[in-house]
Amino acid sequence: MKWIRERVLNGELMGGTFLNLGSSLTAEIAGQAGLDWLLIDLEHGAGDRHELLFQLQAIESTPAAPIVRIAWNDPVRFKRILDLGPSGVMVPYVQSAEEARRAVAAMRYPPAGIRGVASMHRACGFGSAFEEYLSSADSRLLTVVQIETPAAVDHVDEIAAVDGVDVLFVGPMDLSVSLGMARQWDHPVFSAALNKVVRACRKEGKAAGTLVLGEEQIERSVAVGFSFLALSSDGALVAKGMRGVAAAFRKQQTAVGK
Repeated sequence: MKWIRERVLNGELMGGTFLNLGSSLTAEIAGQAGLDWLLIDLEHGAGDRHELLFQLQAIESTPAAPIVRIAWNDPVRFKRILDLGPSGVMVPYVQSAEEARRAVAAMRYPPAGIRGVASMHRACGFGSAFEEYLSSADSRLLTVVQIETPAAVDHVDEIAAVDGVDVLFVGPMDLSVSLGMARQWDHPVFSAALNKVVRACRKEGKAAGTLVLGEEQIERSVAVGFSFLALSSDGALVAKGMRGVAAAFRKQQTAVGK
């Protein structure tokens, strides 16, 4: 297991990217690139639990820690994913302290939570490391909740105060759309929402995270107070590269046609 919770809560700058292709090969490439963490996306990504297993196995040989975004705040989804052995879970669309507590409960074994206990799964070495995993998982798994709506921003102080919530991760696209200012990253209302998330995290000793939309946003996001950052995705990077290849050929085709 690659535990990164302590580093995240210590405020280290942690850089990652999203994996939305469901591909074990791009997961391995991303892991070997030198990133701190990788977000395997089961909410909007092309893969499901079957592809997730292969992606986790591919990342295993790399330094990166795998985080899995589940499709919804559902205890059944947590247990199925956690047993495969990720370093943490990202939970979308958390809008209240109660929803945050529900997520934390699904991450933890009884009596602290409601996660089902089994010994023969990948996370505990198929039984060989069961006692160690059972005793350490509650305190070492990373719980990331997403702030994506005006309601979440309104309740962000209460969400940040929930014990077991480690990262408040702003979903910029969802939040900007929900606020009625799609992709207006410099809008004062959107900026105020980001600052409110950071203040809540600082007050409660949690990490603020977000997906930055370009390299130029990294320095600015760090200056604001974000430390758990993602940039781009395997799908976006492949698409950008392929478009670049096609553009190079079109340029030559145009030159030849003159």
